[in-house]
Parts: sequence; C-alpha cells; structure tokens
Amino acid sequence: MGLFIIKMPDIGEGIAEVELVEWHVQAGDQVLEDQVLADVMTDKATVQVPSSVHGKVVALGGKVGEVMAVGSELIRIEVQGEGNLDRQPASPRGSVGQTTVAAARAPGPIAAPSVAAEVDADDEAAPTPTPVPTPPQPIVPPVAASAPVAISAPARPDGQRPLASPAVRRRAWDLGVALQYVPGSGPAGRITQGDLDAWLARDRNDTSNRTSASLYNAHDEETQIPVLGLRRKIAQKMQESKRRIPHFTYVEEIDVTELENLRQRLNAQYSTQRGKLTLLPFLARAMVLAIREFPQINARFDDEAGVVTQYGAVHLGVAAQTPGGLMVPVVRHAETLDMWSCAAEVARLADAARAGKAARDELTGSTITLTSLGPLGGIVSTPVINYPEVAIIGVNRVVERPVFVGGNVVARKLMNLSSSFDHRVVDGLHAAEFIQCIRRHLECPALLFVE
Repeated sequence: MGLFIIKMPDIGEGIAEVELVEWHVQAGDQVLEDQVLADVMTDKATVQVPSSVHGKVVALGGKVGEVMAVGSELIRIEVQGEGNLDRQPASPRGSVGQTTVAAARAPGPIAAPSVAAEVDADDEAAPTPTPVPTPPQPIVPPVAASAPVAISAPARPDGQRPLASPAVRRRAWDLGVALQYVPGSGPAGRITQGDLDAWLARDRNDTSNRTSASLYNAHDEETQIPVLGLRRKIAQKMQESKRRIPHFTYVEEIDVTELENLRQRLNAQYSTQRGKLTLLPFLARAMVLAIREFPQINARFDDEAGVVTQYGAVHLGVAAQTPGGLMVPVVRHAETLDMWSCAAEVARLADAARAGKAARDELTGSTITLTSLGPLGGIVSTPVINYPEVAIIGVNRVVERPVFVGGNVVARKLMNLSSSFDHRVVDGLHAAEFIQCIRRHLECPALLFVE
C-alpha cells in the first residue's frame, strides 16, 4: 500500500489561491477515479476537483472556508502499489502534515465543514482520523405546558455526517433545518427532498398544537453564520467598491405605459416561436443606444494606474440572484443582439448561474451592469457599482398611478431608474443626460428599433 497526494490544481492563469467550498468525501471513504472530491471557488466560479486514483481517503488537507494556495496538498489517498508520496516535495505550510488548521466554523450554506486531520509524515501507517465538529442544534421553539412536544433524538449517531445532495443541503440551509436531525430514506440513509418535506410537515403539525401564549415567550437564541464561499466573495467585492469608488446616485421616473403595451403585444404574437420578453431586453437595448451618445459611461477605471478604458463593445453584466448569493453573468456584445436574442441569453446565463454551472468567462469582463429586483424593486435604491466599472443601472418596480395628461387624470404605468456612477470619472451632468437618453427610448419604444 502507498499514499497518493492530490494537490490543489492550477484552475486558471494568474490564480494563486482558491477557497475550499465543500468536501464531497471524508477520511475513511473509498473513492473511485474521476469521483468528485471537493468544490473550490475562484472569484465567483466554482470548480469541482476529481480524484485521479482509486483508494481510501486518509486525510483532508483543509476545511471548508479555508483559502488554499494552488499546488498545496488537498487530500491524501491510500492506494494499491507505491503511490506518489516519495516523489512529493516537502508539504507547504498549512497543508496536510502540518498542525495549522483554520478556526472551526459553523456549517456553510452548502455543507457542514470538515476539520483537517493532523498527520505525522513519519507515521503514515496510523493516520489520525478526521474529527467532525458537533452538528448544530436545531432551534426548538418553546411550548406551553399543556401541550408538550417531544423532541426527537438525532436521526444518526453523533458525529456522523448526514448524506444529502447539494440541492437538499441548500434548501435545508435556507429553511434553517439541521440535517443531522432529519431521518433519511434514500440509499445508505441519504436525505431526499421528500424526507425534508416530511420533517417540515411534522414540525408544522407539532406547532399547530401549541397555545397562543408561546407567541410571546422570550427568545435568547444566538446564531453565528460564517461568511464563506460566494457570500465572502460578494462581501469583498462590495467592500472594495464602496471603499474605492465615490458613488453618485441619480433617480428618474419613467412612464413605461407604451413600452408595456408593446411588450404584451409582442409576447401575444411571438412568444411561442421566439420566447417571452421581459423588460430587461428593452432596457438593455436602450442602454446600448444611450452608450453610443455617452461612451464614457461604458468604461472601467484602473484607479491604481490612473487609466480609464472606454469600450466599444457593450459587455452587459446582469445581476442575478442565486441560492448562494448575487452573481453577475455577462451578456457579451449586447449591441449585436435583438430583443429575443438578448432575452434568451439573459435567461441562459441566469439559469447557469443559479445551477452553479456558469463558466469563469461568463462571470467576468462586464463593462456596465444592469440590476433589477423585479416586483421587489421598491421605489428607490442605491445600487453598488460593480468595480472597476463606472456605472450601474438599477431598475425599480412598475406601479400604476394616476397622472395628469392633457388636463385629464389617467392611469399610467411608472417605473424609477435608480443608477449609480463613479463620480471620479462621470460628471453629474453627463450621468443625468445618459439616464434621460434611456428615458426617451423607453417612453417612445419605437426609437429602440431605429438606428
């Protein structure tokens, strides 16, 4: 028997370190060639690391949330034959073989973390098993004395990691359910979506028997949630943007009554053949036409070099909410797309981002960003610029309100654009003129089809 070391792969040019997002194996597991071992993240792209050998996992080289250098030791696997341990250089600081383990963290939004085992390189025959942190205790609301509710014991032995797919883990995280306490009916005790539904239904039935007095009981629970993976990347980008960029926000009200009428008529006639249109492709087209008049808005500012780069191509970032947080996939060359092509590309990229399958080049390189919360868009917002861009266009919700038109009060559909600009690069006058140009195109949508 020998030991085979798999190192953190070189994921892309210029990438020196990545964040360990999730382990798919634990110490003691048998793995097959090409089986996924771990998920790692660089920028906002998640990459799966497969095994190159058959064998048994001896030790993990890091824990969820740890930032690891490319080339550092990711995992040790016991294999038949010689292995490659003797051919490996000395382990870098922080890899397996060292006693440097990041502080323990609570479970992240995808999987509970694993703490790296401490392995003595001179005592390979008896590696220390990987300890697993105590699972989180579910929050059990207080109940009235007249209606006691039994609290079930954990569905599996203490310390045993529950088996579940990433989709089930993500849903459980969103619902605040500790999977350690959910019985699994799948193969090897795997937790399915049905098991999660049954657990939630039982909790609702128990809750329905409680008296109304429990609604006023004091709650002193405290929950610490580590900022890991995509959530940490978002936090870093937002902090960098607000620290570097002096934001200037401009809000304008737009009458989209005619635009909405046009959109509904186009959908009624062409949706089955070409797909359904939302407001976003119309907004994208209006932005493309306005950028022709104000090219300084479609730019990126390298404030360290003191250079502003204006782009002829409109690589439109479209903010999309995913289970892991906000991501910004990029519609390349939006200036070349008609309404339906733009709508299809936005839908494709949003689906890929939500499924975690968006490629790295689909998440980078935007020159201006469009963000919308749809029906939750509110009246006014102050969007944060996607650094190092110099502008972001924010869309608020459409509302119907009475408006004076020709001395008469009529119902019109109104929508605000709340947009932010880098005041170092974009003057307030030019920002206002840019938004007014977008407004003209949206209020008279025929202009969207005129060159």
